[in-house]
Amino acid sequence: MYLTRLSILNFKNLEQEELHLDEGFNCFVGDNGTCKTNIVDAIYYLSMSKSALAMTDTQCVRHGENFFVLEGDYKTATERNEKIICTYQRGSSKVLKRNGKVYERLADHIGLIPVVIVSPADSSLISDSADERRRYLNAFVSQLDRGYLEAAMRYNAALSNRNSYLKIGADEEMLAIYDAQMAGPAKKIHELRSEIIGRMQPLVAEYYRILSDDHEQVELSYRSELNDTPFEELLLASRERDRILGHTTCGVHRDDMRFTIGGYALRKYGSQGQQKSLLIALKLAQYRIVAEACGEKPILLLDDLFDRLDESRVARLIELVKGEEFGQVVITDCNGERMGKILHDADCSYKLFNVTYGKVETK
Repeated sequence: MYLTRLSILNFKNLEQEELHLDEGFNCFVGDNGTCKTNIVDAIYYLSMSKSALAMTDTQCVRHGENFFVLEGDYKTATERNEKIICTYQRGSSKVLKRNGKVYERLADHIGLIPVVIVSPADSSLISDSADERRRYLNAFVSQLDRGYLEAAMRYNAALSNRNSYLKIGADEEMLAIYDAQMAGPAKKIHELRSEIIGRMQPLVAEYYRILSDDHEQVELSYRSELNDTPFEELLLASRERDRILGHTTCGVHRDDMRFTIGGYALRKYGSQGQQKSLLIALKLAQYRIVAEACGEKPILLLDDLFDRLDESRVARLIELVKGEEFGQVVITDCNGERMGKILHDADCSYKLFNVTYGKVETK
């Protein structure tokens, strides 16, 4: 899967752009703050129907305007053409179209145009709370299994209802109903998360070894109360505590991923370069799994590639993603000469775009 043409109107600080991309490497270079990340986010938006930066739709509208339009032309591995158009107007619902047909549910689009993004914002996966890691897992697994997204929505709705009820009542029969509504989705969420993290672990270790030039060993593990105890038993055991505290204190909404390096917590003992390398290895593992599941090579977005990475690790990364396992790559960097040299030395086919404060030109 690769993007051949991207049209942008009133998206963030981009007034109007039409870009024709290479099916290999596409590099957007320019000073910090010019809008390179916004181009990457527009590509992500067309795949996931939302910003990669946790921005609301209204925040994505260019200042002084009332709407934005994103349009992408894609070509699949079987040479099939796909046209995706997303429009949003302040005060209205967003509209997403595939080949001229409006989606009834935005969730039905997830997985059609697979995408994986690496950005400085990924540091929150290590430094922030477990909420960030669960959000990452949800977005990732949703591209692979639409049933997962349905299960997550059902679980969260039942969890919200149960929490609201715990604040006003404690009737055993009502709690049993909410427990039953949560049990099925919880089991599916746990099963799929466990499976995915199990598949990711050896891939993350492999990619990290390559990026670090075989200097360190990293591990990824899944922490969940459901690993050891059935969900129904957890709810019953925590019933009294839930009543006292007024919210549900166990379940998959408390799951987490754990990153270690040499057996120690990466968050505490890993350098910035080690943490960044682990995050890239994580995303490359995600890429491999998504590609195998979808039968399409995702679009790989590498935003601010040199953030916390030295030139040698960047060069090893480029060597990795130019291989046959990977497809179209979009890169942003503030130094065009540096990026061009690395890609030239790697003998990559690439297209270079110069970005200057809301304007994009092909170099």
